[in-house]
Amino acid sequence: MKRRVHLTVLASLMLATGFSFAADPIKVGVTGPYTGGSSSMGVSMRDGVKLAINEINKAGGVLGRQLLAVERDDEAKNERGVQIAQELINKEQVVATLGFINTGVALASQRFYQEAKIPVFNNVATGSIVTQQFKAPEFPDNYIFRNAAHDSIQAPMIVEEAIVRRKFSKVAILADSTNYGQLGREDLEKALAAKNVKAVAVEKFNIKDVDMTAQLLKAKEAGAEVILTYAIGPELAQIANGMTKLGWKVPMIGSWTLSMANFIDNAGPGGEGARMPQTFIQEPNTIKRKAFIEAYLKTFKPKNNRIDSPVSAAQGYDSVYLLAAAIKQAGSTEGPKVREALENLQTKVEGVVTTYDKPFTHDDHEAITANIPIFGEVKGSKVVYAYEEDRAKGSDIRTKVKKAAAADKQPAKK
Repeated sequence: MKRRVHLTVLASLMLATGFSFAADPIKVGVTGPYTGGSSSMGVSMRDGVKLAINEINKAGGVLGRQLLAVERDDEAKNERGVQIAQELINKEQVVATLGFINTGVALASQRFYQEAKIPVFNNVATGSIVTQQFKAPEFPDNYIFRNAAHDSIQAPMIVEEAIVRRKFSKVAILADSTNYGQLGREDLEKALAAKNVKAVAVEKFNIKDVDMTAQLLKAKEAGAEVILTYAIGPELAQIANGMTKLGWKVPMIGSWTLSMANFIDNAGPGGEGARMPQTFIQEPNTIKRKAFIEAYLKTFKPKNNRIDSPVSAAQGYDSVYLLAAAIKQAGSTEGPKVREALENLQTKVEGVVTTYDKPFTHDDHEAITANIPIFGEVKGSKVVYAYEEDRAKGSDIRTKVKKAAAADKQPAKK
């Protein structure tokens, strides 16, 4: 009895003197491949998330509570992603999850968050159907959001670069056999068809394949002038190395993953000149980007002061600030309230990739539009701006084109 009285008195004294018991942290799932061929994306994303969480926590947290990252390595495996989703929801009771690097893992796993009404941020996975998996009318509310450039943006950019800007007429497509590779290949073929072009060769390969000779010989024999790719770093390097072995060199233009460190390093000179869409290039051309790059390099000390996957790091970082803004606006961590806040954010969020001004609506969960990405090029073992005009305007913040705003800009009919 005396012990209970003493504890009650102690609690009263703490409250009276301005002290209080620490509030429980806000748990946020962070899932991605931190080992294996996709790890340069996963680790960079995770570190970008951690950097943002540390900044927010030092500034007082959200709703007076600290953010706590609950990290899990999904190993780029669909079945592992499913296990992690159930664990994060049921055991860890996260309020949201950030991540999903691989499209297949996202499609297999995010249904559990949808059922639990917990928001998910795809801050790297780019498969076009990722945010369309639970769309109306079958699902009145969608809990899947994204702040990466999806493949319906990237594929037309790749084709425009190859066919219009660089005047190639014979293209070959090499894509891996995963959901990511094959959905991307479909997007490329649609974009080519819109230009009345058909690929002279369409070849696929598996993850961990180390010999692309057969696929490359078919492309070469078909007269391909350029290789369009949808795959990840290690296998992309095998394409570049395979061309070197054959003594046949044509340009590689592909999805954003050509910027991965394990492509650049493993391909060596064979990777020079590869081009890909990028939402972020490691250049300190704005105050926000400079601060982000300096903090990332100081905190994580990557080799050669190069972020392994700058796009993954930047988009991971931005996703935390978007989530924090929504929780703050909602005044709650309840899933439906956070989703509603995301769909109608009242404050602008200054990110590394862009400034997010009402990035989502109830029916549009894509934060990135086609005007935001630019082309990067592998040069000197890093990714730089492919075009001087983009580099010169690198400090200009490209913001999302709203559908209504786009309609307003149409010329008046005479």
